[in-house]
Formats: sequence, C-alpha cells, structure tokens
Amino acid sequence: MKFIKGQNREQTYLFPVSLDSAVDANNEVRLIDIFVDRLTLEEFGFKVYFQENGRPAYHPADLLKLYIYGYLNRVRSSRGLEKECNRNIEVMWLLKSLKPDHNTISNFRRDNPKAIKRVFRETVKIAKYFNLIGGTLIAGDSTKFRAQNSKKNNFNQKKIDRHLGYIENKLKEYNQALAENDGDNKNQIEKEIEKQNQRKAEYKKLEKQLKETGQAQVSTSDPDSRQMIVRNNITEVAYNAQTTVDAKHNILIDYKVTNNNDSKAMGTMLRRAKTILKTNSFTALYDKGYHTGSEFEIANTLGIETMVAIPTVAANSPNKDYNVENFGYCRQSDFYTCPQGHKLTTNGRIHQAKTYLFKRYVTKACKTCPVKPECSKAIYGKAIQRSQFQTLIDDNKKRINANKNLYRKRQQIVEHPYGTLKRQWGFSFVATKKTMERASADIGFMMSAYNLRRIINIVGIKTLKDWLERSTLSIRHIIQLCKPKTDHLINQLWERIIRPEIIIKHLNCLYLTKKTITKGGF
Repeated sequence: MKFIKGQNREQTYLFPVSLDSAVDANNEVRLIDIFVDRLTLEEFGFKVYFQENGRPAYHPADLLKLYIYGYLNRVRSSRGLEKECNRNIEVMWLLKSLKPDHNTISNFRRDNPKAIKRVFRETVKIAKYFNLIGGTLIAGDSTKFRAQNSKKNNFNQKKIDRHLGYIENKLKEYNQALAENDGDNKNQIEKEIEKQNQRKAEYKKLEKQLKETGQAQVSTSDPDSRQMIVRNNITEVAYNAQTTVDAKHNILIDYKVTNNNDSKAMGTMLRRAKTILKTNSFTALYDKGYHTGSEFEIANTLGIETMVAIPTVAANSPNKDYNVENFGYCRQSDFYTCPQGHKLTTNGRIHQAKTYLFKRYVTKACKTCPVKPECSKAIYGKAIQRSQFQTLIDDNKKRINANKNLYRKRQQIVEHPYGTLKRQWGFSFVATKKTMERASADIGFMMSAYNLRRIINIVGIKTLKDWLERSTLSIRHIIQLCKPKTDHLINQLWERIIRPEIIIKHLNCLYLTKKTITKGGF
C-alpha cells in the first residue's frame, strides 16, 4: 500500500532556505513586527538605554514582540516562550533568531506593567482609526482571574481565631499528657508543644498584620490577592479586572486590575471612559453589582447616562403590595403617599448611615389604619428611609423600564472578551506571582492580544499590515530627512540628541523638510 513519504532528515540542500522565505507575506507575525517597531517604547516607559559596559541587554522591542506573539497564540509562561524561541520558525523570524532565557522573559513582564498598559492603549487608538469604536454605547463589568495563592494561604480574622482555638486545645492536651507522663514519650510531647507554639506565633503575626493594615484578609503567597465570590457561593483567591467594552465591535477600551468588589468601581471607570472617548455623550450599561448611590452621583456629575440593573430587594412588608416601591413620592412637596392614600412626611432631620445620609418618613395614620398588619410589623407603623441618592436611583429605574431592549444588550457586549480570553484561550488565572502590579502586566497583555485579534479579524491582516507599513515608512522617511550625512561620530551624537522616538511624538505638530534642516531649523 502506498503512503506519502517524508524527506530524509540527513539530506542537504544546495540552495539554503532563508527565514524570511519561510514566513508567508501575510503572516500575522509580520504584523506584530511592524506594530511594535512603530511604538515609541521609551515614552511608553520601557528601558531602551543601558550602560555601555557589561553584557549587552535584549532590546525591549524584541521581548515585547515575543510576548504579543505568545499571548495571541495562547503561550504566556516564560518557559513556554523560551521553548518557542528554539523550535518555532515564526518566533525565530520575529526575534531574528535571538534566544532569551526564561528569566529574562519573565523579568520583562514583571518590570513593565505601566508600559504594557500603554501598549494596550495603542490598540485602542488603532481601533479608533479604523472606526471600530462607536463611542455611543458601552458596557462595563468585571471578571475574576485566579491568583497564585491557594485558599489555604488566605486568612481573615475568623479563620485565624479558628486555628488559634485549635492550637490552644492541642496545647492543653499536650501539657496534660506531659504532666502525667515522665517516660520515653516526654521528649516527643515537648517537641509537639514547641511545634504548636511556633504555629501559634505565626497566626499571631498574621493577626497583627490584619490589625495594622486594616484589611479584612491577608494572603501569604500573593499579598495583594483576595478571596472573592466567583459565582453563586463559590469563592476563589483572585484579582478582579474591571473592563469597559464598546458596543460596536466589542473592542475593549479600558481595564483596571483591583482586589475589591464592583460596588465602588463604576464612577472611576466612567471617568476614564470619558477621557478615552473624549465625550460624555454615551450610555453605559452595568449589572446590579454596580448599583450604588454614590456611583450614580459621580455619573450624574460627569453628565453620563447610566443604566444599572436593579437589585432584588427583600420584601419588607407582610403583604408585598405594601412594599416601599408601591408608595408614591412627590418631589415638589417631599412626602410619600401610601396605597391607602395617607401621607408620610419628614421632620427634615438628616440621619447618618454607614455610607450615606437619609431622611425618615412616617405618618400617624398607621395607628388607626385597618391594613397596618399587612403593611408593617413595627409597633409605631411604617417608616421609610430616603437616601440622598434616591432621586438618582429612581431616575435609573425609569431608564431601565423605558429601554429594556437596550439594556438586554449588556451581556452580549461585555461578556464577549471574557468568553474569548477564558473559554477559548484558557486565560482563567494570573500567571504572575506577588503584587497587583505584576498581575496587571499579565492581564494587560491579555487585553492587548484580545484587541489585536479583534482588529485583525474585522479589518484583515493585509489591510492592517499595509496601513502599519505606510505609517512606519512615513516616520522613517522623516527621520532620514532629518539625519545629517556626516561621519560616523556625528551620526552617533545625532542618535543620542535627536532620537526617533522624539520625532515620532511630534509628527502632528512639526513640518520637517530637507530645507528646514539645512537652514538650521533644528
């Protein structure tokens, strides 16, 4: 039977094959190469100048190209990327056969979280150029990425107390056994007592750390990670990544890595979205986790229309027909009207709750009302608390009820990146260890890779590559015009004084020609 046979592994070739000929003209690795080459890495915060003495360093452009390629192809561990440098012909072409070790690769990601965020912003700018961002409807949400910290190594006061209680009981047992035993087991019991005392000291140290920091939790492997509810009652030690997604093509326009829940996140993300989109004429959709009065006030101050899902409120009346939402409120005269037609008024006194101020509304009619048992179990009758944010909360409810079809789009907009990152690419955890900054670098590469993949899928590799080439060529042409044709020493001085990155930054405000350079325009 005939089969397709491979070539002899020991066969030599008269005409050697170059790396460039082995990589297709429209391979996305060429796009990555051009994309990184046009970035002003020094201004982004990458270290591009090193001391002349000592071993030469790898250029940040090469390591950035490696990481972008890795995340686009679901390889993000430093050891995995090190392997790709030795076996993957695309990576060999991209890095010009450079082979950095895993420590160098890992340190680059660890040391550049802020610069990586600026790379992400560059993908947003490209999406804007190709009109992939509508800027009229956005959706915000968060997703949890598991940290490199087990639940076993996460502690709160309750857990510490439980461990200390267990240790105290064990110490009592060992001390009692020590008093009753004077034989061969005495040394073993003393060792166990010493062991328990050491454990007790460790938990006391954690308890002291909680009190000094004022935090509710402490994690020992990754100190910034926190135990959070992932879904239903399932918890994980994780980081919470806040994201903002534009509705037109599900492009991510912003992200922020935190270790808190969503209740106080909306205002900050809206403020950043306003800066990115350079307008406040958009509608923002959020789920019920963001339903907080103070955040509505921030949105109102920014002039941004929000639609936030209304959380389910527990019934506070024996008969649901007499819950607060069925009481009418008159803004002009500041009173409530109950379903029986009685007015609930306030004496104007402001009360202080934990996170807000409120006024209290009551009526004397409750004493003689025939439906009081159905309305309230309180001795003195119904009492309504109205917070300082209630008007904004009511306005949000009206917008939701009037635009239910629009709000239903929230999930399909904001969940798109999560499905790609977690389900398709398997990025459900943070690859880096210790501190939120390092986690932000890892998640920043995820978000950048997602945006690039979306842009490639929508615009096409050839169109995007051609545009990047044109913009890069125009930049190089201007640099060439500016560069004096003198000896090698002057050229070196020129490179140090007038760096290409500085010229690129001011392309929009400088008109550079040979004539200007010749006349001493610089």
